[in-house]
Amino acid sequence: MTSFARRDGVLHCEGVPLPLLAREVGTPLFVYSSAAMRGQARRFQSALAALGDPLIAFAVKANPNAAVLATLAAEGLGADVVSGGEYARACAAGVPPEKIVFSGVGKTAAEMRQALEGGLKQFNLESAEEAEMLSQVASAMGRVAPVAIRVNPDVEAGSHAKISTGAAHNKFGVPIRDAAAVAARVRDLPALDLVGVAVHIGSQLTGLAPLERAFVKLGALITEMRAAGHDIRTADLGGGLGIRYDPAAPEPPSPEDYGAMVGRVTSGWNVDLAFEPGRLIVGDAGVLLTEVIRVKEGTANPFVVLDAAMNDLMRPTLYDAWHKIEAVTPGGQQMIADVVGPICETGDTFATARVIDRVVAGDLMVIRTAGAYGATMASTYNSRPLVAEVLVNGTEWAVVRERRDTEAFLRDEHVPAWVGRELIGQGG
Repeated sequence: MTSFARRDGVLHCEGVPLPLLAREVGTPLFVYSSAAMRGQARRFQSALAALGDPLIAFAVKANPNAAVLATLAAEGLGADVVSGGEYARACAAGVPPEKIVFSGVGKTAAEMRQALEGGLKQFNLESAEEAEMLSQVASAMGRVAPVAIRVNPDVEAGSHAKISTGAAHNKFGVPIRDAAAVAARVRDLPALDLVGVAVHIGSQLTGLAPLERAFVKLGALITEMRAAGHDIRTADLGGGLGIRYDPAAPEPPSPEDYGAMVGRVTSGWNVDLAFEPGRLIVGDAGVLLTEVIRVKEGTANPFVVLDAAMNDLMRPTLYDAWHKIEAVTPGGQQMIADVVGPICETGDTFATARVIDRVVAGDLMVIRTAGAYGATMASTYNSRPLVAEVLVNGTEWAVVRERRDTEAFLRDEHVPAWVGRELIGQGG
């Protein structure tokens, strides 16, 4: 992660020292590197260049910040969205409608209307029931909806169970054995144009074998559907390629290895390919900057209590995820500690019995590889302020999401008049 490196012993994001951001904006704070995002986007584009001109639709759920999306749109990326809100964000960031793919198992009629009005490349349908709803919506609007059938290939991704989406018991997609029958139903529905197929088996994949098995099955399905008279013109191969959170872990497959595998498997498909990378593009481009509140004595290890918490970065609590944690200005000594946040949950733990830089109250630390599924999953649990975000570009930086404190939320909350009347009645 060369965009986050030390200069004179102090960790910088590109040309900006992190202590400066802590002083000016406060902590906890997500800090993103524009150069890291652009570099990963260009590397992925280059790795897939031999496949023609595929659509690379950034998975907005990984990081929906408007500045992040605009940065990637400027690099030519499209957007994979799974809600009306993500669709609106992609459009506002300048993503052309023809580069937007609408995925997700629970699209509502309102979301379908929104995307049909604004335009999109295709809906990835996940059930016959969804196809029927979309047909009704499109017919009422006098539009034709371009659709692909997302299939569930029954391939175990080998990643964490909560981010695996391609096994038979997962909620996503049409079982591949039923895809031909669903395609026949879709062809009979008005206002739908069946243009392709799609597959996505999960996130944070650290091997190519599960992906290849899924793609081989998809290729056989394309042959079967064409034999049945369907004009299959697109194949969305999803995302999921993993990144390395732990420097001691093996290096995941490179985009170049991935591109070579895809080229080999899809040779002869004669389709326009689409991809949905998310974590791969932005994961390494962000850190969570935090301050040590105190170091508390513990029975086994001392507790390093940070001002960042599980509400700011849910991944360790939700997925038992591993993130590298280090001091912004290390002193050269180390300690073994449990790194925790201040929330009233035992699950508010970032690391247990971890070797880290020795720190004291007031020191700054970073939680690395936090650019994906960090701020987007943040909440205000324990009535904590919603974490702020900063984007760095060389020596420039800007707050791209303000910290939202309790006063701001209270302005949006209202106490009904009857509450006061009831209290007065009880007092009388």
